[in-house]
Amino acid sequence: MGKTALLFPGQASQYVGMGKDLHESSPEVRDLYNLASQEIGEDIARLSFEGPPEELKRTRFTQPAILVHSLAVLTVLGDRLPGFDFAAGHSLGEYSALAACGALSFRDAIRVVVRRASLMEEACVKNPGTMAAMIGLSMTSVEEICRRASSQGIVNPANFNSSTQVVVSGTLAGVEEAVILAREAGAKRAVTLEVGGAFHSPLMEPAREGLSEYLPSIMIKIPHRPVIANVTAEEVLDPDAIRELLVEQITSPVRWAQTMTFLKGQGVTRTFEMGPGRILSGLAKRELRPEQMINLDTVEDIQAFTPSMV
Repeated sequence: MGKTALLFPGQASQYVGMGKDLHESSPEVRDLYNLASQEIGEDIARLSFEGPPEELKRTRFTQPAILVHSLAVLTVLGDRLPGFDFAAGHSLGEYSALAACGALSFRDAIRVVVRRASLMEEACVKNPGTMAAMIGLSMTSVEEICRRASSQGIVNPANFNSSTQVVVSGTLAGVEEAVILAREAGAKRAVTLEVGGAFHSPLMEPAREGLSEYLPSIMIKIPHRPVIANVTAEEVLDPDAIRELLVEQITSPVRWAQTMTFLKGQGVTRTFEMGPGRILSGLAKRELRPEQMINLDTVEDIQAFTPSMV
């Protein structure tokens, strides 16, 4: 029998209206939104449900909003949470995965993500940069392009989303040069993205330092199921290693394609995407090719799900 993995989305999965039905359906979910709002000093429920989109896209708000949405799905599911063998999350989503596996309490996951989001937004202001998506080139080709483009400025792979979709990150000059080189190399698409900064690059070093100082105050337990770390694309169970990898993740690439390869090698044939959108299901379809993919985003999704479906 095949194994099951829970997948948790990260930044760029948000949409205005996300989580509203979950909020209305559960007092426990409302408590999560209230806690996040208290930590951040803004009404995260209002921003999630009403926008405006420009505000919801701000890193400071986006990350807590997505995290709370995923935690809300877990809360509404309750005892109906499907049995699973692994959990993984894309960048920010790694915190949701750790919470799902008991390594972080929901309260601590919210606290640390609010701090992480604030630190990353501050780093974006201190060290301006951008990102670009490259489609149709191999991962090794993009790595070589980044090496060549670094003559013009910092640029490195930030997200290995699939074997032929890589996002690069760095200074404006470095990323622009990488885009030119990618087009010359025959990329199907190479375009800069509308993002707040150069995530998962050395320009995030101030955020990495800030998180390194903050994380020791957060209790991390041994997860009851393996979590696949973004930095290594391998399972991690040791609390000290989890803490170190969360810090390293800030300036390191997200190895999502490699994570899908790892899960495939472990016999995973079923995935649940827990939270807003279907981005990770689309990526899993390309790399993992599971026999069954289930998305749990809304109350309707949860009501339609029954354990007999798996």
